[in-house]
Amino acid sequence: MTQWAFIGAGAMAGAIVRGLIAANTASPEAIACIGGNDPTAANLARDTGIRAARSFAELIGSADVIVVACKPQNLADLPAEVGELTADKLIISIAAGKRLETLARIFPNARNIVRVMPNTPAQIGAGISGWCPLKPISESDRALLLYMLKAMGRAVEVAESDMDAVTAVSGSGPAYVFEFAAALREAGIQVGLPADTAALLAQETLLGAARLLARSGEAPETLRDRVTSPNGTTYAALQVLAQRDFRGLIRDAVTAARDRSIELSAET
Repeated sequence: MTQWAFIGAGAMAGAIVRGLIAANTASPEAIACIGGNDPTAANLARDTGIRAARSFAELIGSADVIVVACKPQNLADLPAEVGELTADKLIISIAAGKRLETLARIFPNARNIVRVMPNTPAQIGAGISGWCPLKPISESDRALLLYMLKAMGRAVEVAESDMDAVTAVSGSGPAYVFEFAAALREAGIQVGLPADTAALLAQETLLGAARLLARSGEAPETLRDRVTSPNGTTYAALQVLAQRDFRGLIRDAVTAARDRSIELSAET
């Protein structure tokens, strides 16, 4: 059975571990993790039955796949031996903003390196991830990668030149949705609803609309128009959004996120 090693044991690492186990892709005995100077690795091992390694040599020695799930800034603190220990291993990195050329300097002898940009719904298996490999990926390594990505939700292969845009749309995207949910809740309170009722209506409206969009296969504009009667309540609301250039605001927000992602990647 494939052996998996996780550098980092935080929320996203835990989500992947649980997904691999739930899908019977890996048994707890085939997974190990290591953390920093905190109890995350011990806690993840206790909760899932995987092994908490005491050293990088113990972690990586028998592993086939190394998942880099630590904070990006912690990569610089990895011991030099990691570069040698990861020789001929498949490296899958979810460290935000770390470009493939940077990862290749840290893991110079890996057989391949894959950069992945997940998003927070991956923590419940409902995420979407963009991914790109350092070099053409073999069928066997692609299968291992997809085992992991399916544990997080859905995935799409992109060019690395598009990863900053992926970060801006789907990586940061959940925060935009959460902000819209909060705004819809606050608007409900403003027009007279009790706070708990407004929160529930906002949450379930977003959830239901997203499910309808995903299951219908139709364009969001088509579904929008079905809700909108001429001179009705929805029409009145959409007119306000159009007058305030709602789409332009979203475009500017995504562009700002993309530009900041480029800046952060350059810094690392």
